[in-house]
Amino acid sequence: MVGVAARELLLVIAVAAVGLLLATAVTFAPWPVAPGGSAPSGLVELNRPAPTDRTGSAAG
Repeated sequence: MVGVAARELLLVIAVAAVGLLLATAVTFAPWPVAPGGSAPSGLVELNRPAPTDRTGSAAG
């Protein structure tokens, strides 16, 4: 029985390792660029809004 349990545990660990390898490969693979489609995903640029020339209260 110990041999069956060890073999089963090794199978679970092997499947988990393959899953981690596939997830890592997909994470770092380049995004395909579709002609005419939207741009590939990327980091978001954080910009402050331009200051306005309006003075006074915010009500109204």
